[in-house]
Amino acid sequence: MKQAEQLPRPALAWIIAAMAMLLVPHWNHIPAWVLVAYLLAFLWRIQAFRGRAELHGRWVKVLLALAAAGGVIASYGSLLGIEPMVAYLLTSFALKLTEMSSRKDAYVVIFLGYFVCLTGFLFSQDLLLVLYSLLLVWVLTAALVSVHQRSARLRDLRHLRLSATMLMQAIPLMLVLFFLFPRIPPLWSVPLKSHTAKTGMSDRLQPGDVSNLSQSDEVAFRVQFDGAIPPSQELYWRGLVMSVLDESGWRTLRYFEVPAAEQRASPVTAVGPKLDYSIIMNPTQQNWLYALRYAQSSKRYLRNLPDFRLYSPVIIENEFLYRVSSWPESRLEPSLSDWRREVETRLTIDQNAQTRTLARELYSNTTSTREYVNEVLSFFRENAFYYTLQPPLLATDNAMDDFLFRSRRGFCEHYAYAFTVMMRSVGIPARIVAGYHGGEVNPVNRTVIVHQFDAHAWTEVWVDGEGWIRVDPTSAVSPDRILYGLERAVAAEGSFLADSPLSPLRFRGVDWINGLRLRYDALTYRWQSWVTGFDGSAQLDLLRGVMGDISVRKSLIALLGTGMITMGLVSALLFFRRDPKRRHGFHAELHRFQQILYARGLARVAGEGPSALAERAQQRWPKQAGELAAINSQLQRLVYSEAAAALDQQRTIRSLRARIRRLRFSL
Repeated sequence: MKQAEQLPRPALAWIIAAMAMLLVPHWNHIPAWVLVAYLLAFLWRIQAFRGRAELHGRWVKVLLALAAAGGVIASYGSLLGIEPMVAYLLTSFALKLTEMSSRKDAYVVIFLGYFVCLTGFLFSQDLLLVLYSLLLVWVLTAALVSVHQRSARLRDLRHLRLSATMLMQAIPLMLVLFFLFPRIPPLWSVPLKSHTAKTGMSDRLQPGDVSNLSQSDEVAFRVQFDGAIPPSQELYWRGLVMSVLDESGWRTLRYFEVPAAEQRASPVTAVGPKLDYSIIMNPTQQNWLYALRYAQSSKRYLRNLPDFRLYSPVIIENEFLYRVSSWPESRLEPSLSDWRREVETRLTIDQNAQTRTLARELYSNTTSTREYVNEVLSFFRENAFYYTLQPPLLATDNAMDDFLFRSRRGFCEHYAYAFTVMMRSVGIPARIVAGYHGGEVNPVNRTVIVHQFDAHAWTEVWVDGEGWIRVDPTSAVSPDRILYGLERAVAAEGSFLADSPLSPLRFRGVDWINGLRLRYDALTYRWQSWVTGFDGSAQLDLLRGVMGDISVRKSLIALLGTGMITMGLVSALLFFRRDPKRRHGFHAELHRFQQILYARGLARVAGEGPSALAERAQQRWPKQAGELAAINSQLQRLVYSEAAAALDQQRTIRSLRARIRRLRFSL
């Protein structure tokens, strides 16, 4: 191989460092064997560089590629999907390192590294990931620079400095493209995330589902109200309305189960105070959204389903910002159709016979739906029921009989389940609503942080003339859950975030830890609302405010014009800067020596060499004559020591730099 095509040793070190860093964002969604493959690839490449191993032949490469594909299929069951494709890409990335021997191979690996860096955003757009990705781009660019610069020093930081300069010069053009380039959906927005775990509420509910979700400290969504924040006990974030009870538990109505005449929400007259707020929801891989009672969104494509919940026709695969207006006091469906009444009163006849008998006994002592609701709540309140995150397992066939007459220990979904069955047992329409309740108010930016442990389930009961009213049976058993949140409600049993002992939320009593957490969360909200929330509609609103009516001609002029101006300014800066060439070694020290003497009054002489300059300086400052002579001697040594060892040159430069620094202070 020609010397010009050989890969410098620092370039190999930078590439290996970048490849190791590229694994960090993917550590929690790739198989462990991928990490082992990386480690073996690193060791193999280092040994090959030291001449102790040979690079692979053609058939070995084919076998390794097939083995990687087989490993991905064994781990995920298929090569289709975002996770298996990313895992295969990372494995191929590691295998490419084992055959890299020339600059051409290094280009392929580095440019592939930029693409691998982007794959992290398929799973998250968190601010920390963005900052880490910027670091990755910096290191990858330093590796690219090191391929073009021949240096024997592994710790040469010039590559980092030059790559940082290049990235800073690219920022103006990046900003122009961010604000003006059309927001075209990425190619990976197709629904391929079949292997991604769905976060948050499921469209099915069984006893224990919400309590399992309440062990997580992840953020579900963040809310910012335009005005005052309502009291925590009034923040019921509706997400799913479950009207069907079958053998697997409660579930939502499917589209094909709803007749055509019932597929539009009935008209609602907005009553009472209006609440305006913005929600930034983290990805859920689901279609439903969360909002307070009777919500209308400013996004036209968001639908209000017949059960008055918000629905997105597009799966929420990324952080999603939407504006909502709610009227919590409005009456929902004051008159009920025959089909809706039949659906909301349907029960499995051969199950929970004891529960149905109890419901009829309690109902016989009442004269209205409201009175019966209070009677059932009193039953929960006056008997030995307990609210717990660790409920026992219930019988499969008659779960509510087992709960009401044996265990009497449950979470919110247990009480909502039992209450709804007792309502339907006497012919009162009722359904379960699953979502979140409450939230943590961040005093830094006045946002409401709703975590997964705020997951909650309650009941909606239909009252003639009033429509659907909210009834939360959990409040009868554990008022603290509604007034103060989950942490206080289960404080006695110590089960709050028991599976996450290092969660910052467990240290809310430590002021400085809690303060750092809240400030970072406020910064995250600002990042989400300003950057990830800048979608196509936000871009159009911005452009309309600047240009008025938008046309293709205006858009092209704005994009090309600002791009040309930005590139012109950057080019002018590069062309007219005072010192276009970076000085190193002898030239840098000579330049520093000259500037010190000229700044202290020594006249400039065109074409003057370092010896003549030092002689004039000795005549001007006789007290520093010895130091000036020593500096001149070292400068001459550097000029005429091209064949000297690199280590000796570096020592001379360090000594010369120290002498020039002392000279500056002495003068």
